[in-house]
Amino acid sequence: MTACAIEPAAGDEDDRTARPGCTITADGAYAARLAPAGDCWFPERWTLDGPEPYAVPLPGHQPEEPGTEVQPMGDGRVLIRRLADGRHSFSLLYPTGPGTGELPLGAVECPDEGTRLRLLPPAPGGSRAYALAVGRLSSAVWLVAGGAFGPEHLAEVPGRCSGGVWLDRTGRMLALDREAGGRTKTVVVDLERGGEVSPLLQIAADSDDRLLLADPDSGLLLIRSDAPSPGQDRVGWGVLGSTLPVRFPECLRPAHCRVTPFAIQPGQVLTPENCAVALRVDGPLGSWVGVWRPAERQMRHLPAPQGWLTGAGLWTGDGVLQLPYATAEVPCGVARVTVPDVAAAQPAAEPREPEGPGELDDDPDEPDPPAPVAPRPVPLQQAPLARLVTN
Repeated sequence: MTACAIEPAAGDEDDRTARPGCTITADGAYAARLAPAGDCWFPERWTLDGPEPYAVPLPGHQPEEPGTEVQPMGDGRVLIRRLADGRHSFSLLYPTGPGTGELPLGAVECPDEGTRLRLLPPAPGGSRAYALAVGRLSSAVWLVAGGAFGPEHLAEVPGRCSGGVWLDRTGRMLALDREAGGRTKTVVVDLERGGEVSPLLQIAADSDDRLLLADPDSGLLLIRSDAPSPGQDRVGWGVLGSTLPVRFPECLRPAHCRVTPFAIQPGQVLTPENCAVALRVDGPLGSWVGVWRPAERQMRHLPAPQGWLTGAGLWTGDGVLQLPYATAEVPCGVARVTVPDVAAAQPAAEPREPEGPGELDDDPDEPDPPAPVAPRPVPLQQAPLARLVTN
């Protein structure tokens, strides 16, 4: 078991992509970040669901360390994780007139220097928050906000885990990328069945397969794997419940750039191929925004707004991409970009059946995408989902 113990109330990020400039709740109502103030840092909450975005500073009694994590909750409070002497303490911050109120939640102690703890992405519903503690031999999932008696150990997963993607809208199914036996595969942790672990993604036996993003409405999954090009990670897509192969479009690997999806258009039930996907593109000249749909055969490259909180953003159901930014002139802003769906007016092609359970689609001519497929609790490729239920 990971060497962490609960303490009563009184990590180091290891993922392969950079942290976004802010964290946004699953419903897009609030965001939170560590804002700079000279050489210091303080928490800041953004309200995004009103007529205009606005920020509320939440400074504490002293500046925060750069490695401190903050996460917005569904009720507008901000969860903060502070690390001191191997002890991760959690509190909820909220505005109190001119000051900042703070509700201590307790702490998780990690005496093993090799253990890293970080917050998982905001859970659906916004009433709970989770953390992942990665030890030498196993990884632990903790409920750190929303429980009855402070931090609660929920699950122990053999192997070293990274990532963290929610597969449903109830906060029950959590996908983690587990490293074991020299390979990384995505597994699902069922938080309502005592942390039961089931395999989710296995494209090839000797490939490293990671889940980057998932949309519960359409079942669209964004994946990073070296299966089509051993030794080289590529971004691909599949549909939870589809028997068609995972596809790796050529347009998602621009030369000398790294592409990371960060938002999927919601509400596209049964039409995953029409979901707009926003991607962070990191290249020699900086970072910018890419927009792509599985039904299209090209990625559109868009300039990021000045002061973009890099890697952060969300879609509205009607296809408007919202990108938060902060500048000296506009300390709290959201750029809104409407991206027309070019492929929506084109007739759908007949779906092509896979030749085998491990087939990959790596055709540079970009074959037509599959017809809409209803998400079902069956594997993407060869991995059984056992009793996984995602709807």
